[in-house]
Amino acid sequence: MRMFEHPTPMDQAEALAISISNALELAIRVNGWAVLAVSGGRSPVAMFERLRYRPVRWEAVTVTLVDERVVPPDHPDSNAALVRGHLLREAAASAAFIPLIADEQDAAEPEQAVARANRAFRQPDVVVLGMGEDGHTASLFPDAPELQSALSDPAPAYVITHPVAAPHARITLNLAALLAAERAFLSVSGAAKAEVLERALHGPTPELPVSLVISRHRHGFDVFTT
Repeated sequence: MRMFEHPTPMDQAEALAISISNALELAIRVNGWAVLAVSGGRSPVAMFERLRYRPVRWEAVTVTLVDERVVPPDHPDSNAALVRGHLLREAAASAAFIPLIADEQDAAEPEQAVARANRAFRQPDVVVLGMGEDGHTASLFPDAPELQSALSDPAPAYVITHPVAAPHARITLNLAALLAAERAFLSVSGAAKAEVLERALHGPTPELPVSLVISRHRHGFDVFTT
């Protein structure tokens, strides 16, 4: 694991965009394609708006989601809508995109969405993660009833979680899928999250799911902080 501290969020966003684009190009050179899984929320918007201009062979990239809220695609909380609005434009418009919730029916019956995602599952080469103040990453929330199975299943896959303290059920990559990525990037901003990260660095615990990714990832894992 490597850690990179940046003086401002804009510096962090630029550095992340450069590092992600370099990782995608490396995967394309090795495999002929790359699968990029990104997180939602407001935190990655500045990075998306820089990454979309990067000189990546976007036609060889498939973009998908680390996790998604179980809401219709036009809902304000949809991660897919965020990605379409802020990343899949300019140079990145030529990338393929695989959302996790395709329509209203998927939002009403997320089990069918998960089953479809797992039938067509392609292991992401590059994953971009955030972290909550409760130590969750992706939608691996410490209070979710499904957490233990999401952490222990050895097969990379998507699963449904129902976090108690967060709105909406979620579809998320499990821990095995996060660990199988060739490159993983974790973005952390602010004093409160810096304190959670410091605790996560002290050792793995399900009480801070991000700590399990940090401690067990055996490929390239970089943390970008402000």
